[in-house]
Amino acid sequence: MNDGAPQVALREWRRHLRAPRTWGALGAVAVALAILGPFGLNDLLTPPGRFAYWLAMTGGTYAAGLLANLWLERALPKRLPAAPRWVLGGLGTGLAVLPVVAALNLLTFGYWPDLAGWAVLVPQVFGLAFVVNTVFDLLTPALPEAEPARPALLDRLPPPKRGPILSLSAQDHYTEVATEAGRELVLIRLADATREAAPTEGLKVHRSHWVAHAAIASARRDGDRAIVTLRSGAEIPVSRANVAALRQAGYL
Repeated sequence: MNDGAPQVALREWRRHLRAPRTWGALGAVAVALAILGPFGLNDLLTPPGRFAYWLAMTGGTYAAGLLANLWLERALPKRLPAAPRWVLGGLGTGLAVLPVVAALNLLTFGYWPDLAGWAVLVPQVFGLAFVVNTVFDLLTPALPEAEPARPALLDRLPPPKRGPILSLSAQDHYTEVATEAGRELVLIRLADATREAAPTEGLKVHRSHWVAHAAIASARRDGDRAIVTLRSGAEIPVSRANVAALRQAGYL
């Protein structure tokens, strides 16, 4: 299992939820459901109440299911066959969504299912989760992948050492650039190297060190400071001033 999966999934989840188009789509679904009034809600709620209910339901279930799906996508071994991944993905999404549905119904209607109610609700929720996972699995391979932008910093490295950037470390007037293909000292200031590392996302953890998010395996406190461990096994010190940023990014 990937030790950095929770942090990576959490960052992607936040990006999804901060996107205006995400809430535009969820709002449109909520409007449609408020108008259609399924499950007899026309008799229970006013139109504004139905919209608020469905916006909370679509937003809550989307957020919970997306986080579970993103985490499982990264936590499950890549070598795991497609069928078990599909089963585990559906189960994980269903387990994340079920409490949201039950809690919202309890808060809105004071309804908590009895044994017979759970027997109806659980298959509905898990069935929908498996359908959604199947749709994503079918559509994702068909979507064209955009060519990722190449960091300008790589042009300063010899071709054999060009690869995904892991970390940058200042050494006098030079910056040591660590990639998946090796290390190289480059005559450039750390601040300029960090800019040229874009669009690789990362975090400045020390006045002399910058690390790529994708390279971080784990982080731990070390007194009032911290230490970041990269997937390569290298350890990078985190200064006291940057511990808060590391915590905010979800690593501590």
